[in-house]
Amino acid sequence: MCGIIGISDHSEASKIAYLGLYALQHRGEEAAGIATYDGSVHIIKDRGLVFDVFDESAINSLKGRVAIAHTRYSTTGSSNIKNCQPFLVTHRNRPIAVAHNGNLTNTEELYRKLEDGGSIFQTSMDSEILVHLLVKTPNGDYKKWFVDVLAQLKGSFSLVFMVEDTIVGARDLQGFRPLVLGKLGDGYILASETCALDLTKAEFIREIEPGEVVIIKGSKLESVYLPGHAKAKKAQCVFENVYFARPDSHIFDDNVYLVRKRLGAQLAKEAPAPGVDFVMPIPDSGVSAALGYAEQLKLPYEVGMIRNHYIGRTFIQPSQFLRDFRVRVKLNPIHDVIKGKKVLVVEDSIVRGTTSRSRVREIRNAGAKEIHMRITCPPIVSPCFYGIDFPSTEELVAHGKTIQEIADFIEVDSLQYLSLEGMLSVMKDGGAFCHACYTGKYPAGIPQNKSKYLLEGKLA
Repeated sequence: MCGIIGISDHSEASKIAYLGLYALQHRGEEAAGIATYDGSVHIIKDRGLVFDVFDESAINSLKGRVAIAHTRYSTTGSSNIKNCQPFLVTHRNRPIAVAHNGNLTNTEELYRKLEDGGSIFQTSMDSEILVHLLVKTPNGDYKKWFVDVLAQLKGSFSLVFMVEDTIVGARDLQGFRPLVLGKLGDGYILASETCALDLTKAEFIREIEPGEVVIIKGSKLESVYLPGHAKAKKAQCVFENVYFARPDSHIFDDNVYLVRKRLGAQLAKEAPAPGVDFVMPIPDSGVSAALGYAEQLKLPYEVGMIRNHYIGRTFIQPSQFLRDFRVRVKLNPIHDVIKGKKVLVVEDSIVRGTTSRSRVREIRNAGAKEIHMRITCPPIVSPCFYGIDFPSTEELVAHGKTIQEIADFIEVDSLQYLSLEGMLSVMKDGGAFCHACYTGKYPAGIPQNKSKYLLEGKLA
């Protein structure tokens, strides 16, 4: 999962890209980067948060009226500086840069084909494959060029490219990852979520459609579609609505906050908790769902834990050690609210289970008499190969376990999940979502090599 930005025809493109990345920081905390063009290409990228990577002088050095930007959460390749994006090459004196959100499922096949054809790879990201394909494909006409290249890809991708002063945006045929289009002065902005448009004062126009490729040069925008787009079945990532996207964003034709409230209300219908004293969320992604749950059952709602907002998201940390540390620092229970109470905790999901167990222990140590947990999605039992970092069944606490066994592991008095049918019922067009992580039914196939580090050995 990553955040991507594309800016066309704006006098302060780098500043707009920087603000956009700030809005999308929740989508990736490992690295950030911005590339611009003013006749020459300029790029700054490094590991760390957006604030860590850029200061005022860095932003001012990124000249040009076009920009692309990226904030990284690694789902392919390790967390090293070579894998930071945007990824940039210069081919025949023409700079080509790309920022990618998603995961390709035919990475190894394409890598082998390109390497056999003489390509030399610098990184272990699947994203680099895109640039190699571009430079090896005839490119007289931008529409044909990008369609010919992107039609070779399988899996999930939302992309922004910068080819000199032209910005290109694209989504895969099934629309796994969000990508939205906004108007900004005479130019345009592409972003993973509308919260980036809000911060930059851009006017939301629409979502880029699954299978659509938009080519923006100055104030001119053209659109073309990948072969098969009319017959492709949508497979939007439901986990974006459950957990990943910001609640103030509008993606997949819906507002994320309202979706989560509806998830909470539906969960209350399916899994009430008689006798509890109040409902409390796990901040922040559980807040709106807990409100929906409490409202549906007319139960008191309390803020039982306070989040330290200077600590990032625990789930998207690249190692278990960092996840465990951030759990302890990130949330602090309010003892006077919790002590002696039977509490109902609403959580968006349980992935590995270790984070949930740590939180439950903190609530128990604060004096809770009973702890009941309700989850706004079904058990996650299968790996994701489309851009979420839980690639092996061994990491998933729900794989091969009963609900009671999971409850015992995370140390709660009771545990219930929302049903698949209930979750999809509150979505607009529930049939348009991917739910492979809950069902094991993959709408775009799976890679031969399932390792996140599948290219690491090839580059050693």
